[in-house]
Amino acid sequence: MSSPRELLNAAKAEIREIEPAEVATRLDHYQVLDVREPDEYDQGAVPGAVHVARGNLEFSVEGRLPDKNAPIAVYCAGGVRSAFATKTLQELGYTDVVSVIGGFNKWKDEGLVWTTPRVMTADQRIRYHRHLLLPEVGEAGQLKLLDAKVLLLGAGGLGSPAGLYLAAAGVGTIGIIDMDVVDSSNIQRQIMHNLERVGMRKVDSARKTLEALNPDLKVITYDTRLGADNVLDIFDGYDVIVDGTDNFPTRYLVNDAALLKRIPVVHGSIFRFEGQITVFNPYVGPCYRCMIPEPPPAELAPSCAEAGVLGVLPGIVGSIQAVEAIKLLLLLGDPLVGRLMTYDALDQSFRTFKVRRDPTCPACGDDAGEIVIAEYDDLCMPHPVRV
Repeated sequence: MSSPRELLNAAKAEIREIEPAEVATRLDHYQVLDVREPDEYDQGAVPGAVHVARGNLEFSVEGRLPDKNAPIAVYCAGGVRSAFATKTLQELGYTDVVSVIGGFNKWKDEGLVWTTPRVMTADQRIRYHRHLLLPEVGEAGQLKLLDAKVLLLGAGGLGSPAGLYLAAAGVGTIGIIDMDVVDSSNIQRQIMHNLERVGMRKVDSARKTLEALNPDLKVITYDTRLGADNVLDIFDGYDVIVDGTDNFPTRYLVNDAALLKRIPVVHGSIFRFEGQITVFNPYVGPCYRCMIPEPPPAELAPSCAEAGVLGVLPGIVGSIQAVEAIKLLLLLGDPLVGRLMTYDALDQSFRTFKVRRDPTCPACGDDAGEIVIAEYDDLCMPHPVRV
Protein backbone atom coordinates (compact mmCIF):
# COMPACT_ATOMS: atom_id res chain seq x y z
CA MET A 1 0.00 0.00 0.00
CA SER A 2 1.40 3.40 -0.98
CA SER A 3 1.96 6.15 1.57
CA PRO A 4 0.54 9.68 1.07
CA ARG A 5 4.05 10.90 0.19
CA GLU A 6 4.43 8.18 -2.44
CA LEU A 7 1.05 9.06 -3.93
CA LEU A 8 2.06 12.73 -4.10
CA ASN A 9 5.37 11.91 -5.76
CA ALA A 10 3.58 9.67 -8.25
CA ALA A 11 1.14 12.45 -9.08
CA LYS A 12 3.92 14.99 -9.50
CA ALA A 13 5.73 12.64 -11.85
CA GLU A 14 2.74 12.83 -14.21
CA ILE A 15 2.13 16.58 -14.17
CA ARG A 16 3.93 19.83 -14.88
CA GLU A 17 4.65 22.37 -12.14
CA ILE A 18 5.24 26.11 -12.45
CA GLU A 19 6.60 28.86 -10.22
CA PRO A 20 4.07 31.41 -8.87
CA ALA A 21 5.97 34.34 -10.41
CA GLU A 22 5.64 32.86 -13.88
CA VAL A 23 1.89 32.61 -13.50
CA ALA A 24 1.68 36.13 -12.06
CA THR A 25 3.35 37.60 -15.14
CA ARG A 26 0.99 35.70 -17.46
CA LEU A 27 -2.42 36.09 -15.85
CA ASP A 28 -3.75 37.07 -19.27
CA HIS A 29 -2.64 33.66 -20.53
CA TYR A 30 -3.64 31.29 -17.73
CA GLN A 31 -7.08 30.61 -16.35
CA VAL A 32 -6.24 30.27 -12.66
CA LEU A 33 -8.08 27.63 -10.65
CA ASP A 34 -8.23 27.77 -6.84
CA VAL A 35 -8.97 24.34 -5.31
CA ARG A 36 -8.84 25.34 -1.64
CA GLU A 37 -11.79 25.17 0.74
CA PRO A 38 -14.30 28.07 0.79
CA ASP A 39 -13.02 29.50 4.08
CA GLU A 40 -9.47 29.60 2.68
CA TYR A 41 -10.62 31.27 -0.52
CA ASP A 42 -12.60 33.87 1.43
CA GLN A 43 -9.43 35.05 3.17
CA GLY A 44 -7.59 35.86 -0.05
CA ALA A 45 -7.09 34.64 -3.62
CA VAL A 46 -5.29 35.24 -6.90
CA PRO A 47 -7.15 37.95 -8.86
CA GLY A 48 -9.62 36.44 -11.31
CA ALA A 49 -9.25 32.90 -10.00
CA VAL A 50 -12.10 30.45 -10.47
CA HIS A 51 -12.86 28.70 -7.20
CA VAL A 52 -13.82 25.02 -7.17
CA ALA A 53 -13.03 23.21 -3.92
CA ARG A 54 -10.97 20.04 -4.40
CA GLY A 55 -13.77 17.89 -2.99
CA ASN A 56 -16.16 19.08 -5.71
CA LEU A 57 -13.68 19.15 -8.57
CA GLU A 58 -14.68 16.08 -10.55
CA PHE A 59 -18.37 17.01 -10.64
CA SER A 60 -18.14 20.82 -10.93
CA VAL A 61 -15.08 21.83 -12.91
CA GLU A 62 -16.42 21.11 -16.40
CA GLY A 63 -19.27 23.54 -15.83
CA ARG A 64 -16.90 26.25 -14.61
CA LEU A 65 -14.05 25.62 -17.07
CA PRO A 66 -15.67 24.23 -20.23
CA ASP A 67 -12.68 24.77 -22.57
CA LYS A 68 -10.48 21.73 -22.03
CA ASN A 69 -7.73 23.07 -24.29
CA ALA A 70 -7.27 26.39 -22.49
CA PRO A 71 -4.13 26.78 -20.32
CA ILE A 72 -4.99 26.34 -16.64
CA ALA A 73 -2.82 27.02 -13.58
CA VAL A 74 -4.04 25.23 -10.43
CA TYR A 75 -3.14 26.27 -6.92
CA CYS A 76 -4.01 25.32 -3.35
CA ALA A 77 -2.42 26.46 -0.08
CA GLY A 78 0.93 24.68 -0.38
CA GLY A 79 1.03 22.74 -3.65
CA VAL A 80 -0.23 19.33 -2.53
CA ARG A 81 -3.93 19.43 -3.36
CA SER A 82 -3.15 21.27 -6.59
CA ALA A 83 -0.88 18.43 -7.70
CA PHE A 84 -3.63 15.87 -7.24
CA ALA A 85 -6.16 18.24 -8.82
CA THR A 86 -3.92 18.74 -11.86
CA LYS A 87 -3.63 14.99 -12.34
CA THR A 88 -7.42 14.67 -12.07
CA LEU A 89 -7.95 17.41 -14.66
CA GLN A 90 -5.64 15.59 -17.05
CA GLU A 91 -7.66 12.43 -16.55
CA LEU A 92 -10.81 14.43 -17.31
CA GLY A 93 -9.36 15.45 -20.67
CA TYR A 94 -7.83 18.86 -19.94
CA THR A 95 -4.77 19.19 -22.15
CA ASP A 96 -2.77 22.14 -20.76
CA VAL A 97 -2.76 22.13 -16.96
CA VAL A 98 0.01 23.07 -14.52
CA SER A 99 0.27 23.05 -10.73
CA VAL A 100 1.59 26.13 -8.92
CA ILE A 101 4.62 25.25 -6.78
CA GLY A 102 4.15 26.21 -3.13
CA GLY A 103 0.58 27.29 -3.71
CA PHE A 104 -0.98 30.47 -2.35
CA ASN A 105 1.40 30.56 0.61
CA LYS A 106 4.41 30.95 -1.67
CA TRP A 107 2.45 33.37 -3.88
CA LYS A 108 1.99 35.71 -0.90
CA ASP A 109 5.53 35.18 0.44
CA GLU A 110 6.91 36.38 -2.91
CA GLY A 111 4.87 39.57 -2.68
CA LEU A 112 2.71 38.78 -5.71
CA VAL A 113 -0.65 40.51 -6.12
CA TRP A 114 -3.63 38.97 -4.37
CA THR A 115 -7.05 40.20 -3.31
CA THR A 116 -9.71 39.42 -0.76
CA PRO A 117 -12.63 38.13 -2.84
CA ARG A 118 -16.08 39.54 -2.36
CA VAL A 119 -18.08 36.72 -0.85
CA MET A 120 -21.64 36.09 0.21
CA THR A 121 -22.80 35.89 3.80
CA ALA A 122 -23.76 32.58 5.37
CA ASP A 123 -27.45 33.52 5.08
CA GLN A 124 -27.02 34.34 1.40
CA ARG A 125 -25.29 31.04 0.73
CA ILE A 126 -28.30 29.26 2.19
CA ARG A 127 -30.86 31.45 0.41
CA TYR A 128 -29.27 31.11 -3.01
CA HIS A 129 -27.93 27.58 -2.59
CA ARG A 130 -29.81 26.19 -5.58
CA HIS A 131 -28.28 28.90 -7.77
CA LEU A 132 -24.81 28.16 -6.42
CA LEU A 133 -25.22 24.55 -7.52
CA LEU A 134 -25.67 25.68 -11.12
CA PRO A 135 -22.25 25.96 -12.80
CA GLU A 136 -23.72 28.56 -15.17
CA VAL A 137 -24.56 30.78 -12.19
CA GLY A 138 -22.39 29.89 -9.21
CA GLU A 139 -21.18 32.44 -6.69
CA ALA A 140 -19.84 34.82 -9.35
CA GLY A 141 -23.20 34.88 -11.10
CA GLN A 142 -25.10 35.33 -7.87
CA LEU A 143 -22.91 38.28 -6.90
CA LYS A 144 -23.60 39.75 -10.33
CA LEU A 145 -27.33 39.44 -9.67
CA LEU A 146 -26.91 41.12 -6.30
CA ASP A 147 -25.22 44.03 -8.09
CA ALA A 148 -27.85 44.23 -10.84
CA LYS A 149 -30.56 46.86 -11.24
CA VAL A 150 -33.85 46.02 -12.97
CA LEU A 151 -36.69 48.47 -13.61
CA LEU A 152 -40.28 47.21 -13.65
CA LEU A 153 -42.66 49.28 -15.74
CA GLY A 154 -45.83 48.61 -13.84
CA ALA A 155 -46.71 46.81 -10.61
CA GLY A 156 -49.67 45.02 -12.16
CA GLY A 157 -50.33 41.69 -13.81
CA LEU A 158 -46.92 41.29 -15.46
CA GLY A 159 -44.86 43.28 -12.97
CA SER A 160 -46.12 41.17 -10.07
CA PRO A 161 -44.73 37.74 -11.07
CA ALA A 162 -41.66 39.26 -12.70
CA GLY A 163 -40.90 41.30 -9.58
CA LEU A 164 -41.46 38.40 -7.21
CA TYR A 165 -39.15 36.05 -9.07
CA LEU A 166 -36.46 38.67 -9.67
CA ALA A 167 -36.50 39.56 -5.98
CA ALA A 168 -36.37 35.90 -4.95
CA ALA A 169 -33.50 35.30 -7.40
CA GLY A 170 -31.43 37.95 -5.64
CA VAL A 171 -31.50 40.90 -8.03
CA GLY A 172 -30.09 43.58 -5.76
CA THR A 173 -32.06 46.63 -6.88
CA ILE A 174 -35.56 46.68 -8.34
CA GLY A 175 -37.16 49.90 -9.46
CA ILE A 176 -40.95 50.07 -9.81
CA ILE A 177 -42.90 52.78 -11.61
CA ASP A 178 -46.68 52.90 -11.27
CA MET A 179 -49.05 55.76 -10.46
CA ASP A 180 -52.11 53.65 -9.65
CA VAL A 181 -53.70 52.42 -6.42
CA VAL A 182 -54.66 48.86 -5.53
CA ASP A 183 -58.23 48.01 -6.49
CA SER A 184 -60.13 44.88 -5.55
CA SER A 185 -60.45 44.00 -9.25
CA ASN A 186 -56.63 43.76 -9.43
CA ILE A 187 -56.29 40.86 -6.99
CA GLN A 188 -57.44 38.29 -9.57
CA ARG A 189 -54.04 38.55 -11.29
CA GLN A 190 -51.79 41.14 -9.58
CA ILE A 191 -50.29 38.87 -6.94
CA MET A 192 -48.00 41.44 -5.31
CA HIS A 193 -51.13 42.97 -3.74
CA ASN A 194 -53.96 41.73 -1.51
CA LEU A 195 -57.39 42.82 -0.30
CA GLU A 196 -55.97 44.40 2.86
CA ARG A 197 -54.11 46.88 0.63
CA VAL A 198 -57.04 48.10 -1.44
CA GLY A 199 -56.60 51.86 -1.77
CA MET A 200 -52.83 51.71 -1.10
CA ARG A 201 -50.46 53.11 -3.71
CA LYS A 202 -49.35 50.18 -5.86
CA VAL A 203 -45.65 51.04 -5.58
CA ASP A 204 -45.92 51.00 -1.78
CA SER A 205 -47.76 47.68 -1.78
CA ALA A 206 -45.23 46.18 -4.18
CA ARG A 207 -42.28 47.38 -2.10
CA LYS A 208 -43.80 45.90 1.04
CA THR A 209 -44.23 42.52 -0.65
CA LEU A 210 -40.78 42.37 -2.23
CA GLU A 211 -38.86 43.56 0.83
CA ALA A 212 -40.61 40.89 2.91
CA LEU A 213 -39.49 38.29 0.38
CA ASN A 214 -35.80 39.22 0.31
CA PRO A 215 -33.90 41.34 2.85
CA ASP A 216 -31.03 41.81 0.37
CA LEU A 217 -33.29 43.80 -1.92
CA LYS A 218 -33.30 47.56 -2.43
CA VAL A 219 -36.60 48.79 -3.89
CA ILE A 220 -36.80 52.18 -5.58
CA THR A 221 -40.33 53.42 -6.26
CA TYR A 222 -41.60 56.00 -8.73
CA ASP A 223 -45.20 56.95 -7.96
CA THR A 224 -45.55 58.98 -11.13
CA ARG A 225 -46.58 58.88 -14.74
CA LEU A 226 -43.82 57.84 -17.13
CA GLY A 227 -43.45 60.62 -19.66
CA ALA A 228 -41.07 62.41 -21.98
CA ASP A 229 -40.07 64.72 -19.13
CA ASN A 230 -38.79 61.98 -16.82
CA VAL A 231 -38.19 58.76 -18.77
CA LEU A 232 -34.46 59.29 -19.40
CA ASP A 233 -33.76 60.17 -15.77
CA ILE A 234 -35.74 57.20 -14.48
CA PHE A 235 -34.08 54.74 -16.88
CA ASP A 236 -30.58 55.98 -16.05
CA GLY A 237 -28.44 53.37 -14.29
CA TYR A 238 -30.67 50.33 -14.83
CA ASP A 239 -29.31 47.20 -16.51
CA VAL A 240 -32.58 45.77 -17.81
CA ILE A 241 -36.13 47.09 -18.19
CA VAL A 242 -39.08 44.73 -17.77
CA ASP A 243 -41.99 46.23 -19.69
CA GLY A 244 -45.43 45.48 -18.31
CA THR A 245 -47.15 48.51 -19.82
CA ASP A 246 -50.47 48.16 -21.61
CA ASN A 247 -50.60 50.97 -24.16
CA PHE A 248 -48.91 51.99 -27.38
CA PRO A 249 -47.92 55.57 -26.47
CA THR A 250 -45.89 54.37 -23.49
CA ARG A 251 -44.32 51.52 -25.46
CA TYR A 252 -43.05 53.86 -28.17
CA LEU A 253 -41.74 56.21 -25.49
CA VAL A 254 -40.01 53.30 -23.71
CA ASN A 255 -38.54 52.06 -26.98
CA ASP A 256 -36.99 55.40 -27.89
CA ALA A 257 -35.58 56.04 -24.41
CA ALA A 258 -34.13 52.52 -24.22
CA LEU A 259 -32.43 53.02 -27.58
CA LEU A 260 -30.87 56.25 -26.36
CA LYS A 261 -29.73 54.65 -23.11
CA ARG A 262 -28.87 51.33 -24.82
CA ILE A 263 -30.75 49.35 -22.18
CA PRO A 264 -32.40 46.04 -23.20
CA VAL A 265 -36.17 45.82 -22.74
CA VAL A 266 -37.96 42.56 -21.91
CA HIS A 267 -41.39 43.10 -23.41
CA GLY A 268 -44.53 41.24 -22.44
CA SER A 269 -48.21 41.64 -23.19
CA ILE A 270 -51.42 39.74 -22.46
CA PHE A 271 -54.95 39.59 -23.86
CA ARG A 272 -57.78 37.25 -22.85
CA PHE A 273 -56.06 33.81 -23.06
CA GLU A 274 -52.97 34.86 -25.07
CA GLY A 275 -49.59 36.31 -24.21
CA GLN A 276 -46.38 37.26 -25.94
CA ILE A 277 -42.79 37.94 -24.94
CA THR A 278 -39.74 39.27 -26.75
CA VAL A 279 -36.50 41.10 -25.96
CA PHE A 280 -35.53 44.38 -27.59
CA ASN A 281 -31.75 44.68 -27.31
CA PRO A 282 -30.79 48.07 -28.76
CA TYR A 283 -28.89 47.86 -32.06
CA VAL A 284 -28.38 44.11 -31.58
CA GLY A 285 -31.87 43.00 -32.56
CA PRO A 286 -35.05 44.72 -33.71
CA CYS A 287 -36.67 47.45 -31.67
CA TYR A 288 -40.37 47.87 -30.92
CA ARG A 289 -40.82 50.16 -33.93
CA CYS A 290 -39.30 47.49 -36.19
CA MET A 291 -41.96 45.05 -35.00
CA ILE A 292 -44.89 47.47 -34.90
CA PRO A 293 -44.18 50.58 -37.01
CA GLU A 294 -47.65 51.98 -36.41
CA PRO A 295 -50.33 51.10 -33.85
CA PRO A 296 -53.57 49.54 -35.09
CA PRO A 297 -56.82 51.45 -34.62
CA ALA A 298 -58.01 51.35 -31.02
CA GLU A 299 -61.26 49.62 -31.96
CA LEU A 300 -59.29 46.63 -33.28
CA ALA A 301 -57.42 46.09 -30.01
CA PRO A 302 -59.66 46.51 -26.97
CA SER A 303 -58.06 46.65 -23.55
CA CYS A 304 -58.09 43.85 -21.01
CA ALA A 305 -60.54 45.92 -18.98
CA GLU A 306 -62.93 45.67 -21.93
CA ALA A 307 -62.22 42.11 -23.09
CA GLY A 308 -61.00 40.41 -19.90
CA VAL A 309 -57.95 38.29 -19.14
CA LEU A 310 -57.43 34.89 -17.53
CA GLY A 311 -55.97 35.64 -14.12
CA VAL A 312 -53.14 33.08 -14.28
CA LEU A 313 -52.01 34.20 -17.76
CA PRO A 314 -49.85 37.14 -16.60
CA GLY A 315 -48.19 34.78 -14.12
CA ILE A 316 -46.87 32.70 -17.01
CA VAL A 317 -45.86 35.64 -19.19
CA GLY A 318 -44.34 37.64 -16.31
CA SER A 319 -42.35 34.62 -15.14
CA ILE A 320 -40.88 34.21 -18.62
CA GLN A 321 -39.99 37.91 -18.55
CA ALA A 322 -38.10 37.30 -15.31
CA VAL A 323 -36.21 34.41 -16.93
CA GLU A 324 -35.23 36.60 -19.88
CA ALA A 325 -34.08 39.40 -17.58
CA ILE A 326 -31.84 37.01 -15.62
CA LYS A 327 -30.42 35.59 -18.86
CA LEU A 328 -29.51 39.10 -19.97
CA LEU A 329 -27.91 39.94 -16.63
CA LEU A 330 -25.81 36.76 -16.55
CA LEU A 331 -25.22 36.45 -20.31
CA LEU A 332 -26.86 33.03 -20.25
CA GLY A 333 -28.38 31.04 -23.07
CA ASP A 334 -30.15 32.59 -26.03
CA PRO A 335 -32.44 35.48 -25.07
CA LEU A 336 -35.53 36.21 -27.15
CA VAL A 337 -33.74 38.84 -29.22
CA GLY A 338 -35.20 38.81 -32.73
CA ARG A 339 -37.79 36.25 -31.68
CA LEU A 340 -41.38 36.72 -30.56
CA MET A 341 -42.71 33.96 -28.32
CA THR A 342 -46.48 33.58 -28.12
CA TYR A 343 -48.49 31.56 -25.63
CA ASP A 344 -52.06 30.32 -25.98
CA ALA A 345 -53.50 29.12 -22.68
CA LEU A 346 -56.51 27.43 -24.28
CA ASP A 347 -54.48 24.84 -26.16
CA GLN A 348 -51.32 25.17 -24.00
CA SER A 349 -49.09 25.97 -26.93
CA PHE A 350 -46.02 28.09 -27.42
CA ARG A 351 -44.93 29.35 -30.82
CA THR A 352 -41.90 31.42 -31.78
CA PHE A 353 -41.70 33.82 -34.71
CA LYS A 354 -38.64 35.57 -36.11
CA VAL A 355 -38.61 39.36 -35.92
CA ARG A 356 -35.94 41.10 -37.96
CA ARG A 357 -34.47 44.56 -37.71
CA ASP A 358 -35.96 46.95 -40.22
CA PRO A 359 -33.14 48.74 -42.08
CA THR A 360 -35.57 51.62 -42.72
CA CYS A 361 -36.74 51.84 -39.09
CA PRO A 362 -36.96 55.54 -38.14
CA ALA A 363 -35.60 54.74 -34.66
CA CYS A 364 -32.80 52.17 -35.14
CA GLY A 365 -32.45 51.82 -38.92
CA ASP A 366 -29.32 52.47 -40.94
CA ASP A 367 -30.38 56.02 -41.82
CA ALA A 368 -32.34 56.81 -38.68
CA GLY A 369 -32.16 60.39 -37.55
CA GLU A 370 -31.64 61.67 -34.05
CA ILE A 371 -34.04 60.14 -31.55
CA VAL A 372 -36.31 62.74 -30.02
CA ILE A 373 -38.09 61.84 -26.79
CA ALA A 374 -41.68 62.97 -27.14
CA GLU A 375 -45.20 62.18 -25.96
CA TYR A 376 -47.32 59.95 -28.18
CA ASP A 377 -50.69 60.22 -26.49
CA ASP A 378 -52.31 61.25 -29.75
CA LEU A 379 -51.53 57.86 -31.34
CA CYS A 380 -54.33 55.88 -29.80
CA MET A 381 -56.22 55.07 -26.66
CA PRO A 382 -54.51 52.71 -24.19
CA HIS A 383 -54.73 49.06 -25.18
CA PRO A 384 -52.42 46.02 -25.32
CA VAL A 385 -50.84 44.41 -28.32
CA ARG A 386 -52.58 41.31 -29.61
CA VAL A 387 -50.94 38.42 -31.39
